[in-house]
Amino acid sequence: MRCLILGVVSGAALLQTRASLPGDAVLAGLAAAGVLMLVFRHAALALLAGVALGFCWAAYIAQLALAPNLSKADEGCDLTVVGIVDSLPYTFDQGVRFHLKVEEARGAQFPVPPRLALAWYTGFRDARQQVGNVQPGERWRLTVRLQRPHGNANPHGFDYEAWLLEQGIRATGYVRPDAGNQRIDSFVPSFSSIVGSARATLRARIRAALPDQPYAGVIVALVVGDQRAIDQSDWKVFNRTGISHLVSISGLHITMVAGLFAWIASSLWRRSFFTSAQLPLIIPAQKVAALAGAGVGLVYVLLAGFGIPAQRTLYMLTVVAIALWCGRLASVSHVLCTALGVVVLIDPWAVLAPGFWLSFGAVAMILYATSGRIAPREARMAGALRVAAHTQAVVTIGLVPLTMLLFSQVSLVSPIANALAIPLVSFIVTPLSLAGSLLPAPLSHIVLGAAHLVMAALAALLGWLGDLPLAVWTAPAPEPWMFAFALAGTLWMLAPRGWPVRWIGVAGWLPMLANLPTHPPAGEMHVTAFDVGQGTALLIETSSHRLLYDTGPRYSDESNGGNRVILPYLRGRGIERLDGIMVSHSDVDHAGGALDILAAIKTGWVASSLRADHPVVKASPSHHRCAAGQRWHWDGIRFDVLHPTSESYADTGLKANARSCTLRISAGKHAILLAGDIEAAQEAQLLTRAPHGLQSQVLLAPHHGSGTSSTQAFLTGVGPHVALFQVGYRNRYRHPKAEVVERYEKMGVTRLRTDESGAVTFRFGAALGATEYRRERARYWHLR
Repeated sequence: MRCLILGVVSGAALLQTRASLPGDAVLAGLAAAGVLMLVFRHAALALLAGVALGFCWAAYIAQLALAPNLSKADEGCDLTVVGIVDSLPYTFDQGVRFHLKVEEARGAQFPVPPRLALAWYTGFRDARQQVGNVQPGERWRLTVRLQRPHGNANPHGFDYEAWLLEQGIRATGYVRPDAGNQRIDSFVPSFSSIVGSARATLRARIRAALPDQPYAGVIVALVVGDQRAIDQSDWKVFNRTGISHLVSISGLHITMVAGLFAWIASSLWRRSFFTSAQLPLIIPAQKVAALAGAGVGLVYVLLAGFGIPAQRTLYMLTVVAIALWCGRLASVSHVLCTALGVVVLIDPWAVLAPGFWLSFGAVAMILYATSGRIAPREARMAGALRVAAHTQAVVTIGLVPLTMLLFSQVSLVSPIANALAIPLVSFIVTPLSLAGSLLPAPLSHIVLGAAHLVMAALAALLGWLGDLPLAVWTAPAPEPWMFAFALAGTLWMLAPRGWPVRWIGVAGWLPMLANLPTHPPAGEMHVTAFDVGQGTALLIETSSHRLLYDTGPRYSDESNGGNRVILPYLRGRGIERLDGIMVSHSDVDHAGGALDILAAIKTGWVASSLRADHPVVKASPSHHRCAAGQRWHWDGIRFDVLHPTSESYADTGLKANARSCTLRISAGKHAILLAGDIEAAQEAQLLTRAPHGLQSQVLLAPHHGSGTSSTQAFLTGVGPHVALFQVGYRNRYRHPKAEVVERYEKMGVTRLRTDESGAVTFRFGAALGATEYRRERARYWHLR
């Protein structure tokens, strides 16, 4: 059975690497082969059968999930939908986000998907726009504008399209201003509505008891699993100290709560609720305790939002309860494998989530390193502390290869941080948070206040640990062979006593930990244009230097191209330093991520056209204005600043676009021209000042392909072979403009768009090459 389940998980994971779904004939053949192999009852054949059946099952579920899709003809059209709020709404400064289960749609040419992800913005394009107070279970009539699922596609980045598919969302959009936007019913009874309403009520109680408190979001996360209110600065501390798994409803929390209620139920049942009913003679107390623990676990998991660690714990509790009621002993490995199989059968995309591998990996390592090796009496007596320390050491060591593979870093202070945080969060903060969310006021305020006080003290200590110089070890994401070597070394280190020279297993980590960031070969240059939506960000790399040109847009107060796209990429590559950053101008689609990047990555200097009092200038370690005539060489690669002129800074009437830093980079016989947001007037100036110094094989289309740029004279002067448009999918500016695209097309220029190609990497060497991330890593759920 265990081999079969492991095969099913492997088959489901294999499907998630496919660029397209297999046909029905292929699936039917695989399913038949899988069933046939099961007949022979051999472990190896059971594993292969599981792979075939898991692959077929995941493909079948994927076909069902992809079937309801928004028609391209209905994208961007105003539609009227009636539906029920089907999620816990998230309120932010600009409005509210929520999911809507559609019951009726009008104005669409084709059926609208049954579940939508919507945003309702305050004053979005209309100052009169008011945001409704949407709550779970309410029925609303709304005028919306939708688009098909689409997310940024970058190496080491978050796959938003995969997440939408897992959530059953096949269209996203926003609410349009309309007098007909209104609540129809205050509550529509259903199981999901009841659960959502309960979660919203508990969250509201916590917020009312802890108004404006810095760690109220952590308390909410521990009670209802909603982590969206936790500040990015706090997440940075939690990640650096390795305790992020505690700032949610983890398996440990669920087990603790389930165990507490199981003990209470058992104690009361043994005493027959202080009556003479002699209930243990009817049903043994152990069975009642198992039932109570599993039931309470289910309630808590529902409140948690059904996350993967919570699911794993619930299914394990359920299997133990069923085994106990059936009078059968269940080994821990069977329980874990059963939970693993149930998670994947219900949600085949769970294998894409880091939490899936970390959750099951942690339990598997504990079983491998401790099962059958600790005497029961030792665990019941003073040796319990040693057992807890050993278990924490096992998890810390056992998850190092996986943590490096998923996050390209491992916290060196994690053992100390977890030794402090686990007892405080699990046995003090979480119980107080749960009790406080249920107690009446003002008692709830006192209890929640105590929980917040403990969390604040812990966060202060964690902040100090996270700021230590060697708090985190970073390296590029390991190659498959490095990961396999490190995993083998880990298993060697955690092997039973008596295993020869267990300490030598650390040698398996050396290739992974000593892995260094890659550089282009001498004389070559790589340019990576990130898919940041409607904005600009490119990383230029020579054999020993790196320059970031622009930093992407600002999406919200907490989110921008820097912390959502560029920093994850740099961490995945193991890049800890930039020689320079050039911010072309002050528009937020170019400078939006600069502050977060400067705070996270060591940077040699910043060049920009920003005013002296701009926050980016103030945060720069060394700043200078970019001006025409500046020039430098890195590793045989020449960098020339062509615009703006030094005199232009005295002209206060110029727009920021007109002062965009324009950079030409040449590597041998190839060159790339980064034009920022210059417009026709600046293009004419460049033609006048440097008529023969603009020629470039690659051109970053000025102003994202705006109709005010890319004049015919300028394109003739540059003579590009490839034009790159960094634009957002269905952006409101309609960039690139049709007439501009036609201009490039008539010249025979190859056109690449980041909204279609994802991140694009150019390689300048003896030949010029380009790779598109969406082609290189195509997945069946990606929009084409």
